[in-house]
Amino acid sequence: MKKIRQLAGQTVVYGMGTMVPRLLNYLLLTPFYTRVFERNEYGMFSELYSYTAILLVLLTYGMETAFFRFSISEKNPEKVYGTALISLLTTSLLFVITVLIFLTPISNVIRYGNRPDYVLYLTLIIVFDAVTAISFAKLRYNNKALKFAVIKISNIIVTIGIVMFFLWFCPMFLQKYPESIIGKIYSPQIGIGYAFIANLAGCIIQLLLLLPEMFPVKIKFDGQLLFRMLLYSWPLVIVGLGGAINENADKILLKYLLPNGQNPLIQVGIYAASYKVAVLMLIFVQMFRYAAEPFYFVNAKDQESAELFAEVMKYFVIFGLFIFLGVMLFMDVIKYFIGVDFRSGLQIVPIILISYLFFGIISNLSIWYKLENKTLYGACITAMGATITIAVNVSLIPIMGYMASAWATLACYTGMMFISYFWGQRHFKINYNVKKMAIYFTIAMGIYFGSIKIDFGNGKFLINLILFAAFVVIVSSRENVCGILRIKGNTP
Repeated sequence: MKKIRQLAGQTVVYGMGTMVPRLLNYLLLTPFYTRVFERNEYGMFSELYSYTAILLVLLTYGMETAFFRFSISEKNPEKVYGTALISLLTTSLLFVITVLIFLTPISNVIRYGNRPDYVLYLTLIIVFDAVTAISFAKLRYNNKALKFAVIKISNIIVTIGIVMFFLWFCPMFLQKYPESIIGKIYSPQIGIGYAFIANLAGCIIQLLLLLPEMFPVKIKFDGQLLFRMLLYSWPLVIVGLGGAINENADKILLKYLLPNGQNPLIQVGIYAASYKVAVLMLIFVQMFRYAAEPFYFVNAKDQESAELFAEVMKYFVIFGLFIFLGVMLFMDVIKYFIGVDFRSGLQIVPIILISYLFFGIISNLSIWYKLENKTLYGACITAMGATITIAVNVSLIPIMGYMASAWATLACYTGMMFISYFWGQRHFKINYNVKKMAIYFTIAMGIYFGSIKIDFGNGKFLINLILFAAFVVIVSSRENVCGILRIKGNTP
């Protein structure tokens, strides 16, 4: 229990770096964007960022996980860091040069030939994120969770500040004072480009704050070590690429597979905005993953590691179900976080929430192939998931629209979860309490479906609050949930 509380503590602190920025994005930028952008503009914004997520996987090529793995096995972790950093700097530079040379053809291929500046902004954002990824991994490895959080939060504060200045203050000020000097620095034609510029500025600040961590007194590089790291990490590229496709391909495919008469970018905008409502589950999964990956590697050699990992999985599912019910039972309030023009897509939210919960379970299950150096299995599992994603989207989007994309996400993560579980039990036996987790899942789903099928009238909010509290009491009476939450003093 002490180690699980320690993991919970690390999860909370890393959440300051992952959850707080995403929450700020969720509470400020998403509501703001869905009120100042037209639906097709928000669709364009979301689609372009889908490309960046996929490209970032390619540009980091599994170096973060390789860094954790080899920092433990090698005698000199600094040499591992230096080798990974120089490799990422080199490949990122080559990427920028390539995009600059072929900027116009690339923009035309993805149908943004009239806005190559958007493509350039996103290229720079990707590169800054890629070159800082290994330094953030180093902070995690050295348990510098607070510094990690401060830098991440600084990024989002700068981003929000610039967004609000150009997309809220400048238009409002110029409307009152059209001859103001503001008119010389603000151009309405840039439009959503200001969102990209703001993100780029945040990335630059993030890089500057990381410089002391990035470049210690002496950088050490080892070509043979890099070869071994690449040999270990290349299957993880397929894992990450498959994950990025599973998460982002829908927004790209919707644009190309929906008939023009249905205004594809408008549909993408509605879908992407509603997708954001489910982001609380993704935030939880992400902050857990940041803390869990080094935790699993450090505790893997303990005699009771399998029992420990099973307990971690159980509590992960419990807290994931708390989030599911917290969002769905109070949707009448949460829906106001996105603009009214985007709320027709809220029917996808429960599907995406469950998908993200399964994704988190997969993240727990995936530890077996990372610990056993069998990352090729992870590549196969993710490739299967990506195949499901693409197949369902391609076959059903013309028929069902963006609902097909939501169901594709669930089908993908469900398939990956079962495959990963059964393969993992063959190679790295862990006695997960599947029965207990299934019972909690069933109770949560029963509460959710009961709440939407029964008309509680004006007392709906109060009844849902009672239902949520009942689920918490049921679980807490059987599990030491309060013990997990007592994390004070247990965070290194």
